[in-house]
Amino acid sequence: MSKQVAVILSGCGVQDGSEIYETTLTLLRLDQLGIGYRCFAPDIDQQHVIDHRNGEVVDGERRNVLVESARLARGEIEPLTELDADAFDAAILPGGFGAAKNLSNFAEAGADMVIQGDLVEALAAFHEDRKPIGLMCIAPVMVPRLLGPGIAVTIGHDPGVAGAISSMGGLHRSCSVEDIVVDFEHRVVTTPAYMLATRIGEAATGIFKLVDRLDELMDL
Repeated sequence: MSKQVAVILSGCGVQDGSEIYETTLTLLRLDQLGIGYRCFAPDIDQQHVIDHRNGEVVDGERRNVLVESARLARGEIEPLTELDADAFDAAILPGGFGAAKNLSNFAEAGADMVIQGDLVEALAAFHEDRKPIGLMCIAPVMVPRLLGPGIAVTIGHDPGVAGAISSMGGLHRSCSVEDIVVDFEHRVVTTPAYMLATRIGEAATGIFKLVDRLDELMDL
């Protein structure tokens, strides 16, 4: 049976959900490697809705994270509460500000953030079973609260976000857009993606490396 990866989404769109290119590149690389995947998202309301043409909040509009994530997954998606770690070999969280607004409240609370409860429960099982976890873009900021202190991650080299990671007990490592940071002890792989990328090819190089390394870790 092929390896299976759970891909956890946070909506659809860089400013209020999952980053579309990061998600697509992740799914593409998994498919190229012959790795099966299923997508999941929490069945909750988004923090807010952003008009991606101008970056402004759309007053009075509400959207559901699971329903919006279904756009990215072409309808093939399940609620995060139905994610059974026993059925998967690894988990991946693409970035986008949905990670900082819907999967957590980092965008508002910074280092005092709280992680969405269903995500904590889902990933705890992966971490306890030493199944590798990949995170990209802004998503690695959640690692100290999500998986515990002392885990090396990267969001690139943004001093404010790196400082927040350190203040929560995490270990931030500076990293170029086309590279990854691997914490072998905790089996966590991260890459900056669109925290640094200026074009899709730059993001693709790091994301492909992340998926490739997870593939290797699944064999260990």
